[in-house]
Amino acid sequence: MVDGRSQVTDAIADMLTRVRNAYRAKHEDVLIPASRFKLEVAKVLKAEGYIQKYDLVDYKKQGLIRVVLRYAGRKQEPAILGIRRVSRSGLRRYAGRKDIPRVVGGMGTAILTTSQGVMTDREARRRRVGGEVICYVW
Repeated sequence: MVDGRSQVTDAIADMLTRVRNAYRAKHEDVLIPASRFKLEVAKVLKAEGYIQKYDLVDYKKQGLIRVVLRYAGRKQEPAILGIRRVSRSGLRRYAGRKDIPRVVGGMGTAILTTSQGVMTDREARRRRVGGEVICYVW
């Protein structure tokens, strides 16, 4: 439910599932209950070209994030072919700066949360920091 009455234990997994389902249904955009962490993940998805844009919509106390999906080519192929939650509440996955995973041989992106904020695997390698691996996107 968009209004926040449903009990979601893993908010990031819920966000990724909403984006994945919206792409599969060929929607133009998707609404996600807002949080600062989700905004940071959306910022990374935008910077990497997986979504067109995102904005914050006033809705009750929490608000919503409206994510405008990106399609490319004549056949309007989705920009995200796959998106998978890695670290979850029951099993956290951490990667040291030397062990940061490469997604689809470097063609995809791993999103990490580090002591320096939410960033891609490439940025984390450049800054020489490790952290919790949030998800893979390709």
